Amino acid sequence: MSTFIERAECDSFPRYLKQLGTELERFLCFEHGDAMDKPERWQKALRGPLPEQGVGIGPVMDEIKRYLIPNGSKISHPGFSSFITTGPTTLGALTSFTASIAAPQRLGLTAFQFLEEQSLEWLGEMLSLPPYMKGIYSSGGSVANLVALGAARQWAFEHIGIDPARDGVLKPCRIYATASSHHTIHRSAAVLGLGRNAVVAIKEDCEGRMCATDLQRQLTTDASGPYLPIAVVATAGTTSAGAIDPLRQLANIARAHKVWFHVDGAYGLPGILDPRVTALYDGLELADSVVVDPHKWLGAPIGIGTTFVRDRDILQRAFTQGPADYLEGTISETTAQSSLDGLGIPYADFGVELSSPPRGAVVWALIKEIGKAGMRERICRHNAMARLIAERARAHPDLEVLREPTLSICCFRYVSQNITDLNAFNRSIHRQLLRNGENMPSTTMIDSALVIRPCFIGARTLEYHAEELVDEVIAIGDSLIQTR
Repeated sequence: MSTFIERAECDSFPRYLKQLGTELERFLCFEHGDAMDKPERWQKALRGPLPEQGVGIGPVMDEIKRYLIPNGSKISHPGFSSFITTGPTTLGALTSFTASIAAPQRLGLTAFQFLEEQSLEWLGEMLSLPPYMKGIYSSGGSVANLVALGAARQWAFEHIGIDPARDGVLKPCRIYATASSHHTIHRSAAVLGLGRNAVVAIKEDCEGRMCATDLQRQLTTDASGPYLPIAVVATAGTTSAGAIDPLRQLANIARAHKVWFHVDGAYGLPGILDPRVTALYDGLELADSVVVDPHKWLGAPIGIGTTFVRDRDILQRAFTQGPADYLEGTISETTAQSSLDGLGIPYADFGVELSSPPRGAVVWALIKEIGKAGMRERICRHNAMARLIAERARAHPDLEVLREPTLSICCFRYVSQNITDLNAFNRSIHRQLLRNGENMPSTTMIDSALVIRPCFIGARTLEYHAEELVDEVIAIGDSLIQTR
């Protein structure tokens, strides 16, 4: 019976793939409602007891088309600008799907494994990283930062004669970041055994950038204490407002104190392609590690982050799992005649994942599709959209800009003399935006003020979406004023 079902699946694959493509194409027209319009319908259909007997691929595909796809996420909508995540481009999704079938693992002497390194080289070159910086893919910025700070931990302890990967963390440690740094920095500190409290908050200036003088003061103070400095973490594009820390200043201070310099560019590093802000990345070449997420601005499917380091050998010392007979024992010592005669570059020893899809093929395909020039156009378009919102907000009597845009984020709000609680009022505007489902930003806090915060990164997001967002904010705000 099992053999029959498997053969039937193989024979019907093209037909179901075509059906799936049709349904996904319909989904991307965004004419369906929201998943929470009538959730009881799809929840009732999908809920049920564990099946004793399988129904086969046909009925399952029918349910996927009828209940799953139409009730999916709003993240792929071009008007979605909430979190720094987006739906993949068509080629990104297709390449990821291809890899899941043709090369489920990134190991082996395959074309997919080859493209891990090729794509890393292209990505680094496109983002102006030094050619000697080598990388590794992981599941996103969280793991990318963990890998980078794991390398920093290894480097710092090795300089005092300790191997932390072998012996553990034997001294209290410090990581220096701002309050605007992504919280994955704190989680990385926790997972690496340094402790969340090891992250010291360095003051920010009025634009949300790390203060170099406060970093210098803190490092000087800690030099006479029991702490081992692990890393200075600069951010190239903060999550709340898109601020870029003064990289060269911070790098020079870190080097003077012999501390690892890490740049978290998960969101904002591609901004270096915009000539209007390129100068803000001065000093990037001094970084010991850099992270960037292709599943953000590049338009890759969710689950692709990247860590680049000055010396990839340190990743192997920090993360190697050690030899395993069932892996290394299968490798041929002679010239490879089969893709299974070798494992290829040992990425599994450079990070925390042994099982991993070959993510590089997706990045390679996306860069191949639009090139550096196409990526630059996308970055410039989205950054210009944030500036457009700021310009319109400054020109409107009932709108206010709280933080001037640096990249593709604009922080603004509705204001009026008739409003006593601006935070609550703008929160109401935001909730109505989400319910309307056409323009969907998030909110954040700027100096105790709740602001509406669109972040434009979607490949399908165009200039008119910024115009429509401002128009809708004004319309909702005016309507709420009239009904008070």
